[in-house]
Amino acid sequence: MTKVVDLSLAGRGNYVSNRGAFTLLAWFVIEACIVNNRLMPVSRLRAALLRLFGARIGKNCRFLHAIRVKSPWNLEVGDNSWFGEDVWIYNQAMIRIGSNVCISQGTFLTSGSHDLDEDMDLRVSPIVIEDGVWITSKCVIQKGVTIGRSTVVTPLSVVHRSLPAEGIYGGNPCRFIRKRFAS
Repeated sequence: MTKVVDLSLAGRGNYVSNRGAFTLLAWFVIEACIVNNRLMPVSRLRAALLRLFGARIGKNCRFLHAIRVKSPWNLEVGDNSWFGEDVWIYNQAMIRIGSNVCISQGTFLTSGSHDLDEDMDLRVSPIVIEDGVWITSKCVIQKGVTIGRSTVVTPLSVVHRSLPAEGIYGGNPCRFIRKRFAS
């Protein structure tokens, strides 16, 4: 008979929550009512609330549309970065986003995943997105990845390995297409 994983045995693996129940509940309400609210087109308010809950957000960042952030205390964003509609930052571990980065509509960044073996323990690892990166629409960026400076990830790509700087990458799995700049 084919094996089935008993999900009741799945553990937290290397994930450690570093916030209390009140903070988690307060963020859940604020995120649902304001940060992820399509009727609230106020970028500065979203940035201020993310900062209030521990995110480090640089100058001139644009959060014009609804966005989801699991743990703002695990988020760093440089200056002049833009976030498209329906971006989901599922950050059980730190996600660092550089300056002048564009993360387009529907992109999902996750710093955690479950083991594929029998115990299905949760494993978390940081994501680093360096300066000048453009992640186009509906991409998936997985745990432990670094995306190099000035790289472009084309639509619907799945990034599960780190990408060197100044390239254009795309697909599932993500592959090198060409250099971004001629010189």
